[in-house]
Amino acid sequence: MATEAHLEGDNLLESPIVGAEKRTIGIVVAEWNSHITKALLDGAIATLKEHHVDEIRVMQVPGTFELTYGCSEFIREGGLDAVIALGCVVRGDTPHFDYICQGVTQGLASLNAAAIVGNTKENAFYPIPVIFGVLTTNTMEQAEDRAGGKLGNKGSEAAITALKMCSPYTVTIPVE
Repeated sequence: MATEAHLEGDNLLESPIVGAEKRTIGIVVAEWNSHITKALLDGAIATLKEHHVDEIRVMQVPGTFELTYGCSEFIREGGLDAVIALGCVVRGDTPHFDYICQGVTQGLASLNAAAIVGNTKENAFYPIPVIFGVLTTNTMEQAEDRAGGKLGNKGSEAAITALKMCSPYTVTIPVE
């Protein structure tokens, strides 16, 4: 439902993309369900290129659970304006789906909420936007629909989100 509303343009605000040509974006992509994650990656890269991003770095990790570690490594390396995490988890017959989805969601959220840590410039951790581009679907068909199928490409949407979060759009509303 949310995807269909988004595709129909049901947005309250439309924030601009500012300075994309000066940005360096990292993408961490899971190898598991690679036919889906490759489509997400292709969508993200195409969108970043359309917006003339200066540099794109890609890191592969074995599965969706490892996305948090990959993103944190990119952040530690420095030099990025945002990191996009791309993965795909399809519900199966065991609770594994729930554990993986919960773990990666909490892990990526914690990276977004991190404060500057460290007492010297050399060991400081400077937070940057970490974008959740993980499909969590009940069926493989739902994943395919969201990885370039009839519901668009969530990798492309994650790329747009990354660019917008590099320069968040702020509006000042006068109070009378």
